[in-house]
Amino acid sequence: MISITTKSPYALSALVELHHHGDRGPVPIAELARRREIPAQFLEQLFATLRRAGVLRSQRGVKGGYSFARSPGDITVLELVELLDGPVGADATGVFAEAAQAARGVLAQSTVAEMAEAESRASGAPMYHI
Repeated sequence: MISITTKSPYALSALVELHHHGDRGPVPIAELARRREIPAQFLEQLFATLRRAGVLRSQRGVKGGYSFARSPGDITVLELVELLDGPVGADATGVFAEAAQAARGVLAQSTVAEMAEAESRASGAPMYHI
């Protein structure tokens, strides 16, 4: 069916926060968790999955943390959902299959970068492009 748990919205929120940090180097997971009010241990599990999938990279040590392994403009919300919650509408039939296909279409059209830009616009924060 169509099942999206809290994993995907939490991960997307943390990735949007990571995107806001730009290319200033790895961001500690505790900082991302604090800023987005996500339990740090839960976020660690989510980020471990995303690291194994090649979405994120991690760096250990004092200046350690997470950064994007791929461009946030290439990471779709659908990819996140399917990595963390499984295929959208995998066993759906009939009208539910149609609904799942529509959901897949919407999620596939949005990227992490677009979500970050939309959040910035909604908050009124200036967005600088270099």
